Amino acid sequence: MREKQRVLLFAAKLGYQTRSFEEVAQKLGVDLAYATDRCHELKDPWGDGAVAVHFEAPEAAAHTVIEKFRAARVDGIIAVGDRPTIAAAYAARGLGIAYNHPASAEACRSKLRLREIFREAGLRTPRFQSVPVNPPAEPALLGISFPCVLKPTSLSASQGVIRANSREEFAAAAERIRKMLAAPEIRAKKEEDLSRLIVEEYIPGREVAVEGLLIEGRLHVLSIFDKPDALEGPYFEETIYVTPSRLSGDVQREIVRCASAAVGALGLTRGPVHAEFRINEEGVWPLEVAPRPIGGMCASALRFVPEGYGETIGLEELLLRHALGEAEKVPPRETAASAVMMIPVPRSGILEGVEGEQDARNSEGITDLQITARVKDLITAWPEGSSYLGFLFAKSDTPEEAEAAVRAAHGKLRFAITPQLPVEHPVTGRFHKAGS
Repeated sequence: MREKQRVLLFAAKLGYQTRSFEEVAQKLGVDLAYATDRCHELKDPWGDGAVAVHFEAPEAAAHTVIEKFRAARVDGIIAVGDRPTIAAAYAARGLGIAYNHPASAEACRSKLRLREIFREAGLRTPRFQSVPVNPPAEPALLGISFPCVLKPTSLSASQGVIRANSREEFAAAAERIRKMLAAPEIRAKKEEDLSRLIVEEYIPGREVAVEGLLIEGRLHVLSIFDKPDALEGPYFEETIYVTPSRLSGDVQREIVRCASAAVGALGLTRGPVHAEFRINEEGVWPLEVAPRPIGGMCASALRFVPEGYGETIGLEELLLRHALGEAEKVPPRETAASAVMMIPVPRSGILEGVEGEQDARNSEGITDLQITARVKDLITAWPEGSSYLGFLFAKSDTPEEAEAAVRAAHGKLRFAITPQLPVEHPVTGRFHKAGS
């Protein structure tokens, strides 16, 4: 009997995409083995045989995985989310699997190193400086003018990213980031450089996201997503992605050229790529590049039409086939326009309930609605937050119609959110937020 092919999936324990990858693996008859950051003392609580690792120590995590699979068959590796990418790269080297170099993955996890590499490669880069969180130097002393942006060096999903238009706003933003980085839930992640932040000049313009696949060092762009909502600050919570892009062909070609140059400068060679760019009258500015697929449930907005398949496939199937060496020819995206809304968090507090779900689902053009926040959960708005209330999906003949569909459906949803009340500590007598 032929041994089943096996792919290692490095993923956070709460990743939305793991279920999709599992369904595809079952369809293809592939063994999907997990490496996740769950507690190593729990005896396989989800029954998935996952290897428990700590992604904040990527080399140690990779060693654990290598020892587990050294004598076993492993045909490919995929990383989902930002934190697992470095451990996946180290594990691939130890197992002899074609993948990105760990140094490239590490560079993508540092917003400071990204800026340095883009500048060295001659790509458009704003003035920037790395400064202590407490006390940060004023922008004028750094040669940076207002407006400027303050950001942590390694957090994801625009968490802690704040625009400042004056000295007063700069001081307030720096203090807010300092408090956020000192919070126990952030400290528990053990991210690097929590004592420093980046100050950079604000880049005006519209923003797009690029989803791509690297095959033998060449970037194949799968989709360019427009972000129709203005991301001008003071916080940068993303909301709507729409594809195909409505930008001109010339601008789209310039985005592809910039994306290829950024990927090349970082030394990435294989697998999925998700990248963010700003576009203005000066041209295309790379913001971030990550060696992983689009996050959360947003991958459901992408379907592809492989030649001879007779049906469309999702991004997870494309990536799994690529990891197995079966997708060296990248299929085109389906012709329908697609939109996804990451349902924004209007304010921090306790989610008490959601109304209007059925009306939203029945809206014209809507293909799916997933409310991922749970009732009685504490939800946190940006810039401290990084998780959404859920996801709305739409398809239509045009990008304009798909965007309008998710906006209309979102207008039918009502979220009851109550403030998180402070409670008195029984020993110190001090007041703090419940659960903190």
